[in-house]
Amino acid sequence: MRRPAFIVTLLLFVAGLTGLAAAPASAAYTTTIVNFDSAGNQVTRYDVAGNAVDAHDGDLALFGGRYYLYGTSYDCGYALSTTGTPFCGFKVYSSSDLQGWTDEGFLFDAANALWQGRCAPPRYGCYRPHVVFNAGTGQYVLWINSYDNASGYHVFTSATPAGPFTEVAEPTIALMGTPGSFVNGDHDLFVDDDGTAYLAYTDIRSGHDQVIERLNAAYTSGTGSYIRLNSLHTEAPSMFKRDGVYYYVYGPTCAYCGGTQTWVKRAASPLGSWSAPVSINANSCGGQPSLVAAIPTTTGTAWLYGSDLWNGQNNEALANFHWAPLTFAANGDVQPFSCQNTVTLALSTGSASSAAPAADRDQSGGSDRYRTWCDIRSGGLRRLQTFVASRSGTLTGASYTTFQMGGANAGLQVSIVAVNAGLQPGATLATTTVPASSVGWAPRNITVAPNIAVTAGVRYGILVQSATTSGCYGLTYNDAAPYPGGGEAYSNDNGVTWNAEANRTSKFETTIGATNTASGGARTASSSAEFAGWGVAAVNDGATTSTPTAMGWSSNNALGANHTEWVQVDLGALRSVNRVLLYPRSDAGNAGQGFPVDFRVEVSSNGSTWSTATVRTGYPAPAGAAPQRIGFGAQSARYLRVTGTSLRNTNPNDPTYRMQFAELEVY
Repeated sequence: MRRPAFIVTLLLFVAGLTGLAAAPASAAYTTTIVNFDSAGNQVTRYDVAGNAVDAHDGDLALFGGRYYLYGTSYDCGYALSTTGTPFCGFKVYSSSDLQGWTDEGFLFDAANALWQGRCAPPRYGCYRPHVVFNAGTGQYVLWINSYDNASGYHVFTSATPAGPFTEVAEPTIALMGTPGSFVNGDHDLFVDDDGTAYLAYTDIRSGHDQVIERLNAAYTSGTGSYIRLNSLHTEAPSMFKRDGVYYYVYGPTCAYCGGTQTWVKRAASPLGSWSAPVSINANSCGGQPSLVAAIPTTTGTAWLYGSDLWNGQNNEALANFHWAPLTFAANGDVQPFSCQNTVTLALSTGSASSAAPAADRDQSGGSDRYRTWCDIRSGGLRRLQTFVASRSGTLTGASYTTFQMGGANAGLQVSIVAVNAGLQPGATLATTTVPASSVGWAPRNITVAPNIAVTAGVRYGILVQSATTSGCYGLTYNDAAPYPGGGEAYSNDNGVTWNAEANRTSKFETTIGATNTASGGARTASSSAEFAGWGVAAVNDGATTSTPTAMGWSSNNALGANHTEWVQVDLGALRSVNRVLLYPRSDAGNAGQGFPVDFRVEVSSNGSTWSTATVRTGYPAPAGAAPQRIGFGAQSARYLRVTGTSLRNTNPNDPTYRMQFAELEVY
């Protein structure tokens, strides 16, 4: 589900985006999918940047030799039927091995007034992004479910599977209703061998019955040719074809339930007669059926079943996944399946994904088999993750993976402290308070820049605490000691006493010795406002906040229309770089304004020939002053340029199209 049943940071790490990746080499590759740890506990999937995969109630597809995972985002704090919470949008991730996922960004910009009006409370949300490729038009077609129009769906097209997607005319289907009401719900898209596409959907008004309707040649609207499956009080359909037999996988209506049945029907044709339902799992492995994806393997096609492991919250940012292949009897029946901790697939095409960590990374507990818990709040609870520096130098970054739940009303204090052998903290060496607005609802890396001297072989700690009296901040943890000895402790009496937790590691990372290669270098821009503290020289002057005398850089051209702007820095020599930090404008009343919606990071060795390092589309306006970390694979560059291809004019104090940064750093 993805809809109510009867109403029923200081670096905020964001995964580096790439354009449409080249297909991996056509070679067999064995991959392992982890659903639960060895004790059967749910674990969180992380992308290659170390942030939780925030894509729920969506679909999984293989396009051009690469896997794409589509889903609804909850990271911004969207909560079902909770007025005042925003709609977050739809995310897409890509992978070469179904294990390491690259965050490709949002499918389109849903932060604007139009989509907030369609999807944010008091509306009932928007859900279930499904994408198919139309070979006839050469377009990728996206359908999403909403509750603002007569069909219950909006349709988009794109030239690439990761978007950006552009909305087309609203579809007309056989079963239309009254805009703004519960019309139609969960759906799936299915393309037959002959190129004919079908929409499988839930008719809410007729008791949540399942419907299959043939789509037009463009896959963008219905034809009126449909059948009912006469399966009342159901939702979450997935449709596929195997050996000439059509299958329809679905479950009972239950919003965000942590355990519903999975049923399947079969038929000889999409609009023909369907069999009676058969239960193939009693609780969908702790969730609700979501998808069935065709995965080519060395022994034939595996039909990978997926369920959303909902946790019953109005915000489902912490929901996990279960993926495992279906099995079939000799007569084609889908066999009942058990839930598996891990699944190994011999992919017929694939390659190992890699995280491409920063060259200056010193310590880390990795990102495998971590669970979540939320207890950091006012009242004395504090947590400590320790680490031993492997080399002497400057501690330039300390990352702690966290999230908020319930709406925190105070920031998260992150300190670097000295720690003794008994995991007891000593002197405080550096402290930063991260605003609540800079902490997402899905687990993400929050990184502070202590810039303090550390000594090889000495133990230090990342100590986190908060004065919030509403909600809590969370930790992500693994009790199998992924970091030697674990190194985690907690205090529940405001730091008077500390209790070490055997073998527990909170997800973290530290960096030692990185240098901002953009500092003080020559800079140029497509245009620049040179007044009131603004100027191109301020983009890399070392001032990361906007002050009256050093606001940062602002474009100053063609203010009345959306257009392209860029800013460029000279790194002084050819250097290896893998990330840029973009500090948003931070002055009171304007924080986050001027940050581009769509942009790309480009690199050059000579200042004239440029290559694209990474692309962002539909980038949300930063909620505060926290720098945005834009990562990419290591590049050799003398010059780096950020080019905004779609700008914002949403600043009520200056409703013009400007691109603005308080500071730009390159590492």
